[in-house]
Amino acid sequence: MSSRLAARTLATCFALSTAFAVWATPTLGGDGESGDKLPRFVSLRSDQVNLRVGPGENYPIEWVLTRKEMPVEIIKEFEHWRMIHDWQGTEGWVHERMVSGKRTIAVTGGIRALHRLPDPASEVLARAEPGVFAHLIECRGAWCRIEAAGISGWLLRSDVWGVYPDEVVQ
Repeated sequence: MSSRLAARTLATCFALSTAFAVWATPTLGGDGESGDKLPRFVSLRSDQVNLRVGPGENYPIEWVLTRKEMPVEIIKEFEHWRMIHDWQGTEGWVHERMVSGKRTIAVTGGIRALHRLPDPASEVLARAEPGVFAHLIECRGAWCRIEAAGISGWLLRSDVWGVYPDEVVQ
């Protein structure tokens, strides 16, 4: 093969591979393939979710997530696959069936006081340890109302992972 033909073949292969890479790149920011905004918070639907290194069953499983209703953030989408990361920074791909729109949070930092009202002076109903997952009910300003183990109360938004700083939750 002449060097000119080899160079043209290489250039064609590069152009095709670049075009494929652009076509196959999952979305980030704005609307995802599902039409939903990215990034967004969801929760795990099952207590056994395979976290893969790529968007498909042919990719190896890197982790198995074992906490149903654990909050995760979808950061990319590709066809029926969602790239997620959890509150500890673990990232990978899961099938769309493995996530739910049900909103949950993870308590972060130290032990947090769960208040009766969205006011630091209100009665403390319970204390939540870091890593506790709870259902997210609503957020008002700096406070979010959660429910865990049958107890509903308010935590500071800054003390949880699973809700955006300015997000309205009702």
